[in-house]
Amino acid sequence: MKKIVYRYSILALLVGLSACERKLDIDPEQSIPAEQALSTSQNIQSLLIGTYDQAGTDDLYGGFLQMLADLYGFSGQASWVGTFTQPREVFNKRIRVDNSFVRDHWINAYQVVNATNLIVDHLHVVDEAERDRVAGEAKFLRALVYFDLVRSFGRPYVSEEANNQPGVPLSLTGILDYDGDLAVPRNTVDEVYTQVLADLNDAYSLLPESNGYYADRYSAQALLARVYLQQGNYTAARDAANDVIQNSGRVLTPTYQEAFNNEANSVEDLFAFQVTNQSGTNQLVVHYATQDLGGRGGDIVVQPAYLALFDSDTDDRSMFFYESSRGLLSSKYTNQFGNIAMIRLAEMYLIRGEANLRLGTAVGATPADDINVLRARANAALKPAVTLEDVLLERQLELAFEGFLIHDVKRTRETIVIVESVGGESTEVPIPYNDNRLTYPIPQREIDANPLLEQNPGYGT
Repeated sequence: MKKIVYRYSILALLVGLSACERKLDIDPEQSIPAEQALSTSQNIQSLLIGTYDQAGTDDLYGGFLQMLADLYGFSGQASWVGTFTQPREVFNKRIRVDNSFVRDHWINAYQVVNATNLIVDHLHVVDEAERDRVAGEAKFLRALVYFDLVRSFGRPYVSEEANNQPGVPLSLTGILDYDGDLAVPRNTVDEVYTQVLADLNDAYSLLPESNGYYADRYSAQALLARVYLQQGNYTAARDAANDVIQNSGRVLTPTYQEAFNNEANSVEDLFAFQVTNQSGTNQLVVHYATQDLGGRGGDIVVQPAYLALFDSDTDDRSMFFYESSRGLLSSKYTNQFGNIAMIRLAEMYLIRGEANLRLGTAVGATPADDINVLRARANAALKPAVTLEDVLLERQLELAFEGFLIHDVKRTRETIVIVESVGGESTEVPIPYNDNRLTYPIPQREIDANPLLEQNPGYGT
């Protein structure tokens, strides 16, 4: 493997952190040996803060990851009208192996992984009073990144199967010396999920109940609920979501509108990446908003097919859009300095409701009660009872344009329908959830650098 594949500057993560809440005094030396940079509790905690910043970059949770997940899953709900070819490839389900957005997702994800590994490797130098928290935050971030890597680059997890299909390489030891042989094969999807669950369970036990803007115990539990749901482990998903709803102290914002475009975390946010006028870029605003709101004019236009999903004329969510010269745009991203909410309490109600419905239980509340909590907040007509179809529809109404769509398509084994030109005529083409086109290619630069990496089917050798 080429030495540059996972290389990044540790020092860059240790400096320039004055905008972070956890401010630390660091000598701004021009060159510090890596081991020296990792030799003090202060520096390890600075590296942790820098790792949050790295995870929040454009190519990960700064917006591209969520945006591409929805472009991948759209089946008429919205369209890409922007000029960038990389998102258009994802929207068209025709991704090249050199797609730079997909490539940089991989690269930056493994930069975060390596940083978290270095933190875990050096926990012995962290002050004892801070050690559990630091370990928990690092494991939370590692789990978050690996979960999205395996969902994007591995074929879908299927419950009650072996899931021995190729996932992504698991690296659990920090790399400082790039002179050795770093070629590694892909672990199975099951092995990656097992590691994600182990990290999140550790994080839940290590993190405090409150941790400012950083991951806390219920951030980890909420992410666990999301992972269990993706696996089809409905009992565990239900119980984790119920714990968060009952014990996290978070509550739904009074109105749907108040859940978005916030420069400080809302009462509903279980975890969000911070954006300020001095650091960070909200790429969701860049691509969803008009120029006067800090965007490119609206690269993603909402289509009538999405509006037709709403079953209540009074639903605030059906009116949470605005007109532009390009078409109808979502109002979820109109503040270029708004934080990027990764996990909202609303998702936990949806998870608990779906899991209870599938299991025939009513832990914490009935499925109808959980759905109606969200519908009442949005002023939508309440439902006396709900079916599984109702619950899955509610996910689209509540969580649209937040990065869930392709993953819901895969876990519920749905079919996407796209329109392609065949013989000069527009033809509807169905793409089932397990089609090769719905799994990212391993970036060509990684295949070239690592002879042990196996390319995904459908992308050549």
